[in-house]
Amino acid sequence: MAKFVLAMNVSIDGYVDDIGGNFIMPPPSEAHFDVWTQAVEGYAGSLYGRRMYEVMRYWDEDRPEWDAARQRFAVAWRRLPKWIVSGTLGAVGPNATLISEDIEAQIRALKAGTDGTISVTGPQLAGLVTQLGLIDEYHLHVRPFVLGGGKPFFHDARPPLRLVSNTQIDDDTVCLVYAPKP
Repeated sequence: MAKFVLAMNVSIDGYVDDIGGNFIMPPPSEAHFDVWTQAVEGYAGSLYGRRMYEVMRYWDEDRPEWDAARQRFAVAWRRLPKWIVSGTLGAVGPNATLISEDIEAQIRALKAGTDGTISVTGPQLAGLVTQLGLIDEYHLHVRPFVLGGGKPFFHDARPPLRLVSNTQIDDDTVCLVYAPKP
């Protein structure tokens, strides 16, 4: 059975993007970027909401301005199986499967039939998977920005959580790991 992990950058006031739907936080530091790369290298796959998947498609094609760290991330991201939940997309890119019908059943089957860690990414999808009680851990990469509104990391009420760990990533960023209380 897969372990579902919701991991995203989040502002100190709890938002993952601003009111206009833009991901306006500056890029992560090199140390933080390396943490993300190591995480992706360890995932068995990624479950994306449509919008986040479209943002991440940036990594589908090599870019001449990339340094070795970005190339390493792209290689790791491309190798991952991806499942995209969307009612509007007609097709998805390489190594990706579209989930557009019977969403709850398909997500449950994915969790039951996969070994390893699957990242759940995108605030709306995360809300659904949280409501289904399927998130095993929440990894909040708290960054020193105040967005003042927008899409929150947590949409609706969530289960009571317990702190599992906290790690300082760089001078400005901390990763807080929570799990639902039993």
